[in-house]
Amino acid sequence: MKDTVFVKAGKVAIKDSEKPQIQASDDVIIHVVRTCVCGSDLWSYRGFEDKDANSQNNGHEAIGIVEEVGSDITTVVPGDFVIAPFTHGCGHCAACLAGFDGDCQNHTDNFSSGVQAEYVRFQHGEWALVKIPGKPADYSDEMLNSLLSLADVMATGYHAARVANVQQGDTVAVVGDGAVGLCGVIAAKMRGARKIIAMSRHEDRQKLALEFGATDIVAERGDDGIAKVMELTNNSGADAVLECVGTELATDTAMKIARPGAIVGRVGLPHQPKMDMTESFGSNVSVAGGPASVTTYDKELLLKAVLDGDIHPGKVFTKQFDLDDIDAAYQAMTNREAIKSLIVVS
Repeated sequence: MKDTVFVKAGKVAIKDSEKPQIQASDDVIIHVVRTCVCGSDLWSYRGFEDKDANSQNNGHEAIGIVEEVGSDITTVVPGDFVIAPFTHGCGHCAACLAGFDGDCQNHTDNFSSGVQAEYVRFQHGEWALVKIPGKPADYSDEMLNSLLSLADVMATGYHAARVANVQQGDTVAVVGDGAVGLCGVIAAKMRGARKIIAMSRHEDRQKLALEFGATDIVAERGDDGIAKVMELTNNSGADAVLECVGTELATDTAMKIARPGAIVGRVGLPHQPKMDMTESFGSNVSVAGGPASVTTYDKELLLKAVLDGDIHPGKVFTKQFDLDDIDAAYQAMTNREAIKSLIVVS
């Protein structure tokens, strides 16, 4: 089968690999229909994180058709159309029952990898996989894209809004204009935010943020961006802040635009070993967040919202590629020619 390997920083490629096999009783083999490139995949591609040359690539988002199931699998059968979340929750540990399946306590291998391929072995598939009604042919390209977003970015954006406790009538600031930040705008609107401030410097992302429900755009960064958000909130700060980048600047901005007592929902993967909590102590600002509860959110509300046409998160995919052109898909995101690159596999 075709599989993506990390050749070196700045280069991924397709190689021929053995099709994955069932290795454990709760494994599911999935024939991938669509996958994509995540912003977090770019850290090793850009050389910001160490990764072994010629190793399997990072990709972790997919929708596809169940090909084969292990002996313990009762919830899906071959032929089912499924969302393959990047998390592999069990559904019954304390974390999963509390709605934090991104931190499942029963699995040490809780995260997907290597799904930019024709087939993938999905571990612990009994509860984590999310069934989609019908078959891929039943859906438009736009709908398939939105369904794919439920494997990660839409659920991650929603996680930021949930842990930030976005409430009806709130003023929400979203730090980051990548796919997750844009989905955070959708999530804030879903939860009833009255004012949604999207921090974005890029015209295409600004337009999409406004389409998704943003009421204000702040293009400035650093101190100027903080000042602009404070101006838009009558110098009170936002009731909730969604931090969707993970850099030191984004984290610092998020902490400084939150009103006293607000919560920063942090889903940007942190890239700094330390964070100064002194200032947040003085303002009673809380920080929450981590890996998204993908299966929980998809099953409870996000899949229905997509199928009903209430939200259209698939619009974050602004360029489409065949699997053979996987390196071009990475380049498009690296060069900011695409917000998020879609890979059509089958």
